[in-house]
Amino acid sequence: MAIKQAFLSLIKSLNLNLEYIIMKKFLLFSLFITLLLNSCGSVNQNTRQPIRKPFPTASNTGTTTSSAAQTEREYQALLKTYKPETAEVLNSLLNDSSNSPTVSISVENKSNCNMVLTISGKNYFKKIPIGANKIGSAMVPKNQNYNVSGMLCNSVYEKTKYVTNSFSIKLSN
Repeated sequence: MAIKQAFLSLIKSLNLNLEYIIMKKFLLFSLFITLLLNSCGSVNQNTRQPIRKPFPTASNTGTTTSSAAQTEREYQALLKTYKPETAEVLNSLLNDSSNSPTVSISVENKSNCNMVLTISGKNYFKKIPIGANKIGSAMVPKNQNYNVSGMLCNSVYEKTKYVTNSFSIKLSN
């Protein structure tokens, strides 16, 4: 009987050791799986929204803003290379040009600020420097959508228009 008790005691201790080993392996396996799953999902996905900076305004020292200064620099640079289409625009306006594939866009700047007008459409892009209280114009292919935009004295002008005939815009601040 003593042998039987010793044998049962040995089996019991082996059983406890076996449970301890199984539990230890299960814990290590669980830890490994947890780390593996966490590392799979740890790709750095930037879900933050882009930073939107407010439109610059005039400072209280009276200096112009960076956007107005940039517009003025762009205006001065364009003046050096810009070739006005005055003759073509006048011919288009004075003659019956209904059969012509192009039409004119004229913009009158009635403000005290220089501006750069951008006209863009399908296969067309042009920047036109327009001085304060001056008129700028361009010939564009007709029957197309055009985006006409520019900065005028810290105000943004933007319009999309389907152009079939010559037209004129007056801008002021």
